[in-house]
Amino acid sequence: MWNCFRAKCGWTGRVNTRQGTSKAYRQYTNESGFDAELSPEVVNFFAGRGITAATLVRNRVAQETLADGSTAIAFPYYRDSQLVNIKYRSVGEKKFWQVRGAEKVLFGLDDVVGQSDIVVVEGEMDKLALEEAGFTNVVSVPDGAPARVKEGEVPPADQDTKFSYLWNCRAWLDQATKVVIATDNDAPGDALAEELARRLGRERCWRVRWPLNKEDHQYAAEVTGVAYVPQEQESGSSTTGNSVAAAANVQQQQLQGVGEAAADRSSAIEAGAEALQLRVQPAFYRKDANEVLMRDGAAMLRAFLLNAEPFPIRGLLRFHEYYDDIMKYYRLEHKDGQGRSTGWPALDQLYKVVPGELTIVTGVPNSGKSEWIDSLLANLAEQHDWCFALCSMEKKATDHARQLVEKYIGKPFFDLPYARGVRRMSERELDEGLDWIDDRFHLVRYEDDALPAVDWVLDVARAAVYRYGIRGLVIDPYNELDHQRPASMNETEYVSQMLTKVKRFAQTTGVHVWFVAHPRQLRDWKGQAPNLYDISGSAHFINKADNGIVVHRDRDPESTVQHKVNILVRKVRNKAAGTIGDCVLEYERVNGRYID
Repeated sequence: MWNCFRAKCGWTGRVNTRQGTSKAYRQYTNESGFDAELSPEVVNFFAGRGITAATLVRNRVAQETLADGSTAIAFPYYRDSQLVNIKYRSVGEKKFWQVRGAEKVLFGLDDVVGQSDIVVVEGEMDKLALEEAGFTNVVSVPDGAPARVKEGEVPPADQDTKFSYLWNCRAWLDQATKVVIATDNDAPGDALAEELARRLGRERCWRVRWPLNKEDHQYAAEVTGVAYVPQEQESGSSTTGNSVAAAANVQQQQLQGVGEAAADRSSAIEAGAEALQLRVQPAFYRKDANEVLMRDGAAMLRAFLLNAEPFPIRGLLRFHEYYDDIMKYYRLEHKDGQGRSTGWPALDQLYKVVPGELTIVTGVPNSGKSEWIDSLLANLAEQHDWCFALCSMEKKATDHARQLVEKYIGKPFFDLPYARGVRRMSERELDEGLDWIDDRFHLVRYEDDALPAVDWVLDVARAAVYRYGIRGLVIDPYNELDHQRPASMNETEYVSQMLTKVKRFAQTTGVHVWFVAHPRQLRDWKGQAPNLYDISGSAHFINKADNGIVVHRDRDPESTVQHKVNILVRKVRNKAAGTIGDCVLEYERVNGRYID
């Protein structure tokens, strides 16, 4: 035990080891108390920041005179009405320090006892500011914010020294069902918010977003019913300068997320800076709760707090996060919302190509499945400038090139009977066609003797998304993939798992996937079209698909309609993009094109 005999201090203390910990902390009492009144200097300091004397009294804010005669503001940290720490702030320069060896707890801890909703801020001034807006269920961290989020898992409590105050206050925090995190609007503030959420549980955390621009003010006011009166910004004021500097910190924090789609780091930085420049308006930027109180008033501070958003949880989203996309979809501004035209108006009535979907294509052998898909891709490439990855395992690269070039040029590749007297394409036309298909079609070829697994195909296709920006993937056919599976897994389970992977790839990349699957051998087949349930392997081919198409033609050698191909749309999950029905296209054998 000890006593401090400094004038007007009166501290006594003792070493106490709290149960469940191995560290000794200094436990304080203040028998003589602080000065009964705050000096005009301190009162004016807080008044200039929008904090009233009543708020200072309720939070037991005090002052002490330092050895050099200057004044320090004292923020006492209580737990169960027992003083356990003091944080000091100089009135002149912005310097902070705490009692050495004191236990770290949250400032205002006694204010959240029994509260289901609590607010966590980054500094004592922010807690006092929120009280001016009517919130007393607020605590402040004692040590400010880290520079960045620490990588790796959250360390055990006895090793998590930077955030020991959370573990020391765990009993008070665990009773809360909603924790509103209102840290500063800069990179360290975001890092602190993330660290707090990692320890408190993201599922019960909400985040206050302080404004970046005028629209943020207007939105918060509109949602909460506050009459927003814009505060005019004095030109050349220090506040504007501080806002610009703070905005720069926000820019640094946001670059990583904005630039994920950029090809390299330099372009990511440029993309992030450009996006942020459009959003941040320095005159309306606010760094923290106290700045909002000072510049916008208590009503707007309350509006921003009430407009807190749920802390992001990976995999758990709200429809509001898709608001812009939904509105574009409704206004028909979203090019892909109702699908892309196939190039055949008659077929467009039944089927359009929607990015991110899976289409299963089937048909008996030699019905023209692959030829029709190639023609569809050629239409999409020419009309919508799409490009594709082709995993066509039954085709040689030379034959595939011939078929695609014929569709583009409109002339036969060879002077053979199928050309029916039409002059073959010239070498100049061939070069033109090769340049065209080389820019738009990329081959996925497995060079080893073994069959490729679907995981390998999807990995290569994902690389093609990043390198070439493909919009479509063809896997043709299913039976040419490696289908080794664990002994404990039957074929139905395997097909379900495989198609789930394919659909996940399509959804996450926005790539449309055409998957060709042959029907099983049909008994007593008399030339009729198969259905999707005839596909060899599993009914999951139709269950998991977004679209199901059967390509069929009359195989009778004596038939006069062999050139007519039936495109039978048997499943369309997205009713905005099509419906079940039949379409007839005419096949031009000379060039492999289809016309309606």
